[in-house]
Amino acid sequence: MAIERSRTAASGEPLLIDHSHGLRKGALSPLETLAQSISSIAPTAGPTVLIPLAFALSGNGTWFAYLLATVALCLVAGNIGVFARHSASPGSLYTYTASVFPGPVGRLSAWALLIAYIATASAVTGGLTNYANLLLHALFGIQASGVLITAIVVSLATWIAYRDVKISARVMLAFEVVSVSLISLIIVASLWKHGPHLDVDQFALHGASAGPIRLGLVIAIFSFVGFESATTLGVEAKDPLRTVPRAVILSAIFAGFFFMGCAYAEVLAFKTAHHDLSTSSAPLRLLAGETGLQALDPLIDLGAVFSFFACALSCITASARVLLIMARDGLAHGRLADVHHRNATPGKGVILSGILCFLPPAILAQRGATGFDINGWMGSLATYGFITSYIFVCVAMPVHLFRLNQLSARPILLSASATLFMTAALVSSIYPIPPASYSSLIVLFFVYMLAGFLWSAYAHRKSSRQ
Repeated sequence: MAIERSRTAASGEPLLIDHSHGLRKGALSPLETLAQSISSIAPTAGPTVLIPLAFALSGNGTWFAYLLATVALCLVAGNIGVFARHSASPGSLYTYTASVFPGPVGRLSAWALLIAYIATASAVTGGLTNYANLLLHALFGIQASGVLITAIVVSLATWIAYRDVKISARVMLAFEVVSVSLISLIIVASLWKHGPHLDVDQFALHGASAGPIRLGLVIAIFSFVGFESATTLGVEAKDPLRTVPRAVILSAIFAGFFFMGCAYAEVLAFKTAHHDLSTSSAPLRLLAGETGLQALDPLIDLGAVFSFFACALSCITASARVLLIMARDGLAHGRLADVHHRNATPGKGVILSGILCFLPPAILAQRGATGFDINGWMGSLATYGFITSYIFVCVAMPVHLFRLNQLSARPILLSASATLFMTAALVSSIYPIPPASYSSLIVLFFVYMLAGFLWSAYAHRKSSRQ
């Protein structure tokens, strides 16, 4: 593998270029690699947006839905980790799946993963718009256009992702540290205020049953999606065969404990205050108020803005690298395979990803959709893509080990358990049939996947004739 040291990154550091991909080799520390996965999760979205939605479905079983989601995603992380310990590629789950199933399944995994990252970036701009306007109203008594906020956010995220992957990682890391620290302070203060006793209703799952918890599980799983995105940095991470699988599993474990703690604290606090968590648009403000930390309200909003921005940046970074490999495999336009000669980033892929991330929330905001509507719709679309990708890679894992003569009962059980969880989550998200605004997204996803399949078949046939 040829390596070049003659260039300098935007950060001023020497570049080691992996000529097989053109990306900056070994640029990111283990912590910076972890930041990619944590940022894609957008941990602030859980307590600020998603836990109230999960509570509306699962009630006192909300924390249990998150426990099940933690188990499910740790199982998926175990499957991904098998591949990540054997190979490193910007293609992420697509490359893993295609290495086992190079035909239609492998190609479909590429399209599923691409829409997952793009739709997630679009979704979080909706959440960011909501909290940015809360902050602007609190500080200046004004509100800004959702289209304007989306344009500023996506443009800035695209510019950072275009410039230097190391700068991107450091921005994501700093923003998530600030956001998670603020939320953790409020959660701990709320739990301290309520004393050491346990909320019996929650632990006994009072009023909750299997059906509602199953529906809440879908929302809980969406809280985690993107945890695998460190795999897109397979070339750019230091010692990737060790740091990438660790980042994947650590991000799933961290998110699980964080979300369960937030879910328990929010349900307890809202019950004590006699407020309805399911209808709250700013649940952390109530927690801050009841613990005497209402002065932190602007900082909470700012932390949410930071976290949503870091997630958008992370998803643009990840989707551009998936596009890079898709282009080199003939699934996307050849120009998307180009890497910027100075920045060592997939510049054209970054720009296209930024445009695709901007258009849905901008159009929806222009048509009067709220930030929460955008977050819910685009987040659901992203979840279909992620779950599909997870199912493919979990099915592929034991086949991969079989070819290496390393298959045993344990990975078979790991694959089967994770596949069962993800399949159940996918079925639960489409049946019973959701309201019209969400059921149309199911149709949109299947139309998109069909279009990707037909295009892949055409591209494959065209390349085979040459």
